Amino acid sequence: MERFTQGFYGYAVAMLVCFAGVGVFLLVTPQSRTEHLPKVNYSIDVANMRRAAPYQVWSPEPVPADWVPTSSRMTQDKGAVTWKLGFATAKGAKPTRSHAMLAQSDEKPAAEFANRMANTSEVTGSIPIDGVIWEQRVRKDKDQRSLVRFLPDATVVITGTAQWDELSTLARSIRQQVKTAP
Repeated sequence: MERFTQGFYGYAVAMLVCFAGVGVFLLVTPQSRTEHLPKVNYSIDVANMRRAAPYQVWSPEPVPADWVPTSSRMTQDKGAVTWKLGFATAKGAKPTRSHAMLAQSDEKPAAEFANRMANTSEVTGSIPIDGVIWEQRVRKDKDQRSLVRFLPDATVVITGTAQWDELSTLARSIRQQVKTAP
């Protein structure tokens, strides 16, 4: 009996018992094959932004079909009001979703906010979307594409790993929100 508890045989038996335990655990644990995305309701942030922001707020109306809002965060820091709204884009023909984010702020200087959101200061082109010219920026090492629009009182950035057509779809969907009294 001592032969099975010491040396190589003891080690082999212990490993066999461990692997058997892991195998049983994997068999009895339910496995889900469905997608689990956190979905947020960002309407309260839109309402807060309409009251707090000294600039005209932009929000998607309607949200592009099959897109899931996954994050929304409003901040007030050093006199600037910023809102970031993240989405998991539609799957379509792709096996996975991409990420797209709408970010807007009255942070000064505006170029610093745009550079930080786009992860680059290099403008690679421009594109007209519904009669409005947006700067295009690309950060290849991060697989990140960005659309930037400088307004008189704020900067709007649409960025993420989504393809240009998806970022353009988000840009087309944004609408100015009516400012409300604080």
